This record gives sequence, structure tokens and C-alpha cells, in this order.
Amino acid sequence: MISVPRQSTLLGLDVHKLTISVGVLRPEADTPAVDKIASDPESVRRLVARFDDPRQLVACYEAGPTGYELARQLRDLGVRCEVIAPSLIPLAPGDKVKTDKRDARRLALLLRSGQLTAVRVPSVAEEAVRDLCRARADMVIDRSRARHRLGKFLLRHGRVWRDGTNWTMKHLDWMSAQRFTQPALDATLAHYRATLAARDAAIEAVDADLTHWFCAPPFADAVARLGAYRGITELGALTLASEVCDWHRFPTAASFSAFCGLIPTERSSGTRVWRGGITHAGNTHLRTQLVESAWSYKVHPAVGLVQRRRHVGLDPAVVARAWQAQLRLCGRFRRLDARKTNRKTVVTAVARELAGFVWAEMMAA
Repeated sequence: MISVPRQSTLLGLDVHKLTISVGVLRPEADTPAVDKIASDPESVRRLVARFDDPRQLVACYEAGPTGYELARQLRDLGVRCEVIAPSLIPLAPGDKVKTDKRDARRLALLLRSGQLTAVRVPSVAEEAVRDLCRARADMVIDRSRARHRLGKFLLRHGRVWRDGTNWTMKHLDWMSAQRFTQPALDATLAHYRATLAARDAAIEAVDADLTHWFCAPPFADAVARLGAYRGITELGALTLASEVCDWHRFPTAASFSAFCGLIPTERSSGTRVWRGGITHAGNTHLRTQLVESAWSYKVHPAVGLVQRRRHVGLDPAVVARAWQAQLRLCGRFRRLDARKTNRKTVVTAVARELAGFVWAEMMAA
């Protein structure tokens, strides 16, 4: 929760692409006054200039598609600015009216009462690497869609692959050999292939750009340490590090798991206890990476050649912790897999424990 000095003037900002609704709550006032300004930097500077001392201002706005540039600009102007987690903003059950003015007033009042929760604003360098990792994830999704369209096109016309797993080299050779007698179908196939080749090239290009950041600040140490764990590649380690940045903002492993959306939902009251599936709240990119990494623990513990190379030069304590985590998680996977009928449930449970090991590693001195 955010605490503010009593004598501060509070600004609740409802931010949009072109406009910002500003709720100004002065120390002696009970109700915020609302104004609307343009969202360009010059209008924001004029807003701050209305007040005698920017250090007496505390502003807040909801995290959203406009990003963190407004928070950085306000901080450069000497204004304390907090970016608020939208899902943690209290809502009155009977409040069914939503306007920009009401949102600006509500933010200012909730800020005064200390009922808002802030998110961490990453540095420009941290956000840049994070966006590059997310761009690669988007390109992988685009490639999956291109593969799906090509495969279903061939299936519609009776071209069925029956000789093993899809998208292996053998499967790709088979697809390259496909031809149609109808010129329109042959042209369609060529376009689908070209789209898939473009998606593959885009992923290779972004992979080449990301390679530089494996050993460059600000994430080089985190990538090296997280890469010691089974199932976490250098790219996966960079994704985890760039999404979290400051691991010390999570006081416990459970709080980090909650941030990843890997804890179960619960509806318990009195003597009745009910727990359901995971919340899926929090950071989707972290959760996806941890679940993908958890699949590697379905086999017996071992240190492969690639992982052994990543261990070279690391602190022996890091390697020892990674091995202990592997022993624990591989055993956990086998025991749960013997009891559960749905393997996805098993992987999710292992991913939650892996999140705890990852958090503990980054919190270790």
C-alpha cells in the first residue's frame, strides 16, 4: 500500500492516448477538483507548473497501454508518481457508473486513504530488453498460426502426414515436395510457405539480437545463475530476469508465485474449504516460461552437455542449489504423475515449486 504525507497535494490521473483527466485533491479539501489536459509532454509540464512546489505533489495513474513514460516525465519534474496495479484497486459493489472524471476523483481519494498498490516502474534499459523478449514471444505465436494455416490447408485437400511428428526435418521435406495440379491451389501453397519462411526468419533475427543481452548488463548475472537450472535456457533466464527486474520486492516465495498466477484459487468460509485451479493472475510471460521449463523435469535427474557448459565459471553454491532443485522437482513430477490423470496439473504444480527455487536463487547473496 502507498502512504503519502498529509500535507501533499494528490493528483489522480486517468490517462488516455490523447487526454489526461486530473483529479486534484489539496490537503484542506475533501473532494478533488477535476480538470482535463492533453497528454503531450508540454501539457504535463504546464500542469506541474501550476503548483508552487512539485515536491509537495504525489501523482498516480493505472498501469495500462500508455506505459511508464508519464511516470518518468513526472519524476524528472520532481513529482513523486506511482503507477497503480489496476486489478488491486478497490471497487464498490454498487458503483455501476464509470467516467474519466469519476476515475480521476476515485484515484485521488484512494491514494489519500492508502488503499492503492503500486507496481515497480522499470528503468529504460530494463524495459527495452523486456520488450525485445516479448517481441520474440509474439513472433513465436505468429509462427504457430502460420504453421496451423499451412497444415490445415493441406489437410483440407487430402494431404495428410502419417510418418511421425509434425515440423521435424522429415515433415518439412515432405511439405516442400507437395504440388497441386490447380494453379490457384499451388499459388496458395506458395503464399503459405512464404509466410512461414518469413516468420522463421523473424524469429532467427530476434534471437540474434537477444544473444547480446545474455552477457550484457543489467541482466548478465541473473541469466548466468538462472541458466544453471534445468529447463531454463539462456533465453528463458533473460525472460524471467527482464520481467521481474527487482526480485527483492517479493518478500516470500509464495508472493512471487502469486505474482506469476501459479497459486490456486480459493473460496473457503467457516468449515468449508474449496480450492480450484490456478488464478492466472499476474504476469503471463513469467507463468508461461515457468510452465515450459517445468516439462523438463518429467525425466530422471541428469546434467546434460549444454547445462554443464553453462555451469562453467559459476559459483559452486549456485550449481549445488540447481542440482538440489532438480532432485526435488524430478521426484515431485514422478510422484504426482503417478497419482494424477491430467499431466497439465502435474506440470503446473512443478512450475509453482520451480518459481520458489528461482526466487530463492535470486534472493541468495
